[in-house]
Amino acid sequence: MPAVTFHVYEGFGQYAKENLHFSQAVRIGDRVEISGQGGWKANTLPPTLSDSLEEQIDQAFSNIDLAMRAAGGNGISQVYRISSYHARLSATPETMEIMTKALAKWFPDYCPIWTAVGVEALGLSEMMVEIEAVAYDPKE
Repeated sequence: MPAVTFHVYEGFGQYAKENLHFSQAVRIGDRVEISGQGGWKANTLPPTLSDSLEEQIDQAFSNIDLAMRAAGGNGISQVYRISSYHARLSATPETMEIMTKALAKWFPDYCPIWTAVGVEALGLSEMMVEIEAVAYDPKE
């Protein structure tokens, strides 16, 4: 059975581990699962989020890349599954268009599988989006 290791990145990742009791990523063999990443600036405490949905989505993908690297991977290019949670989705019709553009930006060479879910609220009141990811990172 492969070893299970938990990983965090500096800044908010370390803060979440110490104060909220969760890790940013877990590696089980060649699979890396990344906990929900919001649009917080990873190195800013307390966490700060933009008022822009587009900026929050882009920052969440940047945080996925950071978490993947903290788990020993090469970054977001190894992600094959995305699950996104959107606060007040029905009240923000441009959300899917913004997400689609972000997916094309962050995954220019392929299309990951993706599930989008509308929710009433997320962990921080300012959060408009939270994105989970699963990646494949074979270690030879």
